[in-house]
Amino acid sequence: MVKEIDSATLQSRMAAGDAVHLIDIRTPGEIASGVIPGTALLPMHLIPSRMGELPRDKEVILYCRSGARSYHACAYLMEQGFDNVVNLRGGILGWARGGFEIARRLMV
Repeated sequence: MVKEIDSATLQSRMAAGDAVHLIDIRTPGEIASGVIPGTALLPMHLIPSRMGELPRDKEVILYCRSGARSYHACAYLMEQGFDNVVNLRGGILGWARGGFEIARRLMV
């Protein structure tokens, strides 16, 4: 079963100074519309070839647009032996609906 976190809980943890490892798995085109501050970028299609870059000793929170792709990415990583992955329920849309900050990122 995939662990999930909601936007309000994530925002509270970030505001409290918790070290959270956020990964945005959306496409470059989607990312151009903005990201959650402090996010690392790892498009979903690159996860199999780059999962070695993900920490195994820290909680990793994945998100996408709505939470569906990141849910499946979490399930995939769990099948690969990761037990520290968490899905952001509602994705960045849920985050935005909560009124939380979205950082604009210029794509080069």
